[in-house]
Amino acid sequence: MKAANNPDQLNNILNAMEDGIYIVRHDYTVEFMNRAMIEKFGDGTGKKCFEVINNGVSICPWCRAKEVFQDGETLHSEVYLSGVDRTYQRIELPIRNVDGTVSKLNIFHDITNRKEQEERLRASEDDYRRLFEHVGVGVYITSKDGKILNANKALLDMLAYTDKAEFLKITLQTDLYVRPDDRSKFQEMIERDRSVIDYEVEWKRKDGATIPVLLTAHVRYDVQGNVLGYEGICSDLSQRKQMERNLKEAHDFYNNILQSSPNAIYATDIKGNIILWNRVAEEVLGLTVQEVMGRMTINQIFQDGIAEKIMEMTRSPEYGGTGKLRSFPLVYERKDGRLVEGNLSSAIIYDDQGHESALVGIFVDLKDRLDMERQLRQTQEQLLQSEKLAAMGRLTSQIAHELNNPLYGIMNALELMKTEIPPENRRRKVLDMALSEIVRLAEMLRKMLTFSKPDQEKKQPVNINSLLEGITMLHKKQLQEYDIKLKEDIEEDLPPVYASANQLRQVFLNLIANARDAMPQGGLLTVETRAAGDKVTIHVRDNGTGIKPENLQRIFDTFYTTKDSVKGVGLGLSVCYGFIKDHGGDIKVQSQWGEGTTISVILPAYKSG
Repeated sequence: MKAANNPDQLNNILNAMEDGIYIVRHDYTVEFMNRAMIEKFGDGTGKKCFEVINNGVSICPWCRAKEVFQDGETLHSEVYLSGVDRTYQRIELPIRNVDGTVSKLNIFHDITNRKEQEERLRASEDDYRRLFEHVGVGVYITSKDGKILNANKALLDMLAYTDKAEFLKITLQTDLYVRPDDRSKFQEMIERDRSVIDYEVEWKRKDGATIPVLLTAHVRYDVQGNVLGYEGICSDLSQRKQMERNLKEAHDFYNNILQSSPNAIYATDIKGNIILWNRVAEEVLGLTVQEVMGRMTINQIFQDGIAEKIMEMTRSPEYGGTGKLRSFPLVYERKDGRLVEGNLSSAIIYDDQGHESALVGIFVDLKDRLDMERQLRQTQEQLLQSEKLAAMGRLTSQIAHELNNPLYGIMNALELMKTEIPPENRRRKVLDMALSEIVRLAEMLRKMLTFSKPDQEKKQPVNINSLLEGITMLHKKQLQEYDIKLKEDIEEDLPPVYASANQLRQVFLNLIANARDAMPQGGLLTVETRAAGDKVTIHVRDNGTGIKPENLQRIFDTFYTTKDSVKGVGLGLSVCYGFIKDHGGDIKVQSQWGEGTTISVILPAYKSG
């Protein structure tokens, strides 16, 4: 290369260039530096090149000036200069001066930024390669027509392939997808939306087993925007599916426990909204899941402040410990009006931070147990009544036997005295009065003996209608004298009862007498007979004074009476009660004070054979 004839023109050209340019003589002395070179290294004209470029005292280790000066070669190389922390692409070429000498032209093109980008790119490629190979999920690249272009080791392991070359030969739609249509749907979605997120399919492993897979992918395009294929990741859902099955089995197991519980179980959030309501809660409390879930709170179900009281007691340490309520008696009224008697227990559920998150309650329906307890109490009362009757029976039997002999002696003496006194004599009337009282006293003793030892005559089929007809016929005249009307409502073809006729006669005589005494100002006495199923019922109804509520529970007690001492001693109804129970029947009383009383005698109908 020859130097230009016009030095100024050459200088202007070199100074206008962005690359650094300098010229050195054969002895390494710098004879020219353009503006770009001076800006970077300072003006080093007249100095040795290694002093300017490398801050050295000797020739640079990478210097190849001899090859340029002696052989006339043009050299290309890269050099990193630590003094300026830059990397340059260097061009060295010889130039011949007008005086015949040779100088060396050096062009420094700064490639520092490019080198850094290349380094970052190499690092990114290395990172991508490591990520591709070592990520824990399957990574793949496929062509549009279903060929696998690349896949990482995780995907090969997932699908039980050991040879990557073998795996890259398979066809997606036929060899990998259990249902080939899933591949078509995948392509339709990804080309429409440019990506697919969490698309669940089933793939085939090399060993023939199927696994659930979750796909996430996007489209790969060429420079013209045409679809080249798809790349993405896939996750094996086998473990998650197994966990879901395990969770579902556990949930179903605990749900079956809740639903199979014999007790009503409910749960609420801390605001009282129902979040659990088992089948027994539906049956016992009369509200369906559809009625309560998301529609009712526990305050609406347990009204009148009961729900707030339950929560307050559950939080208190006094009823089973803080967060627990062991027992709360509760009478719940269903929407159909039926009362349910039971016992409620509850507990607060706390979260990991110890905050209240829910309340669970168990309601035990105690109807059967309470009915059994009531029946037991009734049986105990009946047993006590029987013991009282037995004790009174023994006492009255002794009293009656002791009094009978002197009474009959007095009666005989009075009868004898009557024969000695004329009827028109005033003393005769006094004797009649005394004799009448002795007869009444004897009748009372007879009743006492009957109470202590009822008539033991043999039981036989008895026609109740005929028995009642005879009794009412005897009492009609007496009832008329008391201004009492008699109404008889007799059911025809009434089945007979198996009973002692005399004992039943005594029962109905007593009931009619009580009804008569309850209507001192007159009234209406109704006698009805009815048959229902295997029972015969006799109603004796009056519209007299009635029985006060506090006396209703005591009317069958021995010696209990609301009459004055002249009219009775309280043995009538207790004797009747004993007779009817002995016949396998029952007596029920309905009465309203001031309005009247109905006594119903229920007896089993007689079945022949």
